[in-house]
Amino acid sequence: MRDENGNNPLEYGRAWVEIDLDALAHNASEFRSMLPKGCELMAVVKSDAYGHGAEKVAWRLQREGVGAFAVVSVAEGVRLRGQGVGGEILVLGYTDARDAGFLSEYDLSQLVVDGAHAKSLNETGHELRVHIAIDTGMHRLGVEPSNFEEIESIFRCKNLRIEGVATHFASSDSRSQGDVDFTNLQTERFSALVGALKGKGHDVGKLHTQASYGFLNYPGIECDYARLGIALYGVLSEDGETVAKPSLRPVMSVRAYVAQVRDVGAGESVSYGRTYWTERPTRLATVSIGYADGVPRAMSGKGGFCAVHGRRAPIVGRICMDLMMIDVTGIDSVKAGDVVTVIGRDGGETIRCEDFAAASGTITNEVLSRLGGRLPKVYIEQRSV
Repeated sequence: MRDENGNNPLEYGRAWVEIDLDALAHNASEFRSMLPKGCELMAVVKSDAYGHGAEKVAWRLQREGVGAFAVVSVAEGVRLRGQGVGGEILVLGYTDARDAGFLSEYDLSQLVVDGAHAKSLNETGHELRVHIAIDTGMHRLGVEPSNFEEIESIFRCKNLRIEGVATHFASSDSRSQGDVDFTNLQTERFSALVGALKGKGHDVGKLHTQASYGFLNYPGIECDYARLGIALYGVLSEDGETVAKPSLRPVMSVRAYVAQVRDVGAGESVSYGRTYWTERPTRLATVSIGYADGVPRAMSGKGGFCAVHGRRAPIVGRICMDLMMIDVTGIDSVKAGDVVTVIGRDGGETIRCEDFAAASGTITNEVLSRLGGRLPKVYIEQRSV
């Protein structure tokens, strides 16, 4: 769409996300330096790389030497291959046998969730590369170790080439003794199963158990892949201590413009539902971002902040679909067109994604993966993408 002079509208005319690909490269280098010998980083780029843009993220990581990626669907894998991303691309989500042809055509490997899934893929006649999901206690996807015959039946599928065996920890983000004990139990169950499979002569391929918190809290576990997602993007799911303490840099910042500034008196209500009332004469700035952009409406009234002119400004009133209000009383010279930082650094002030998520009653994984459906992405790096 163009105006009468043939110009396009500004790509980021109201709100946008900034993706620092150099920070991403730093995080990848930091993790790779910490991995146990023989362990490779598998970059999890599902959900559009947690809202960061899967193609650009995968391309930069590939340039940095990362050769393994994880997605959630065949469609995500096909898009990466279409952009020239090489190496291992593992589909972590369920794939119906009707899409087996795409797995084969685009050289994608597939996580099989049980014997029936393996059988349905095998019967398509396509020769496929697969990893087997083992349920050691998460009870989400996979075969329980006690169902050894079912697991062995997958190795007998003549059209499936077993290239890995994986599990997923249920509570590796917690350092409480009960959760530590359960993660250790999951590790023991997985190791015992792998040993039994090897004892029967099966080639188990690449072994992988750890996602971000699995690596951060159990860095010594020997595996062939570490499936790193949220931490690769420089944030943790929520605040808390971890055993490993890599020096991470947040990759995403979120910014929007001030649309209007107004002064209201004490005792005035703000936004829908009149849930917020001013206690003093207040200067309000209306910011051009809202819940349709991924700012959770649930944050309304929960103590969220933005930053403008290097100072914190509280979010007030209910967040609207396309707009929200912040209190800029005492912040000099705020005017329409000024940039507001929703997440990220603004001068000497930083709005952490962890704090933003906590005020929304959720985790950073959800915040980041929902920020960006209609927000344009501006990529920042010293070298062009």
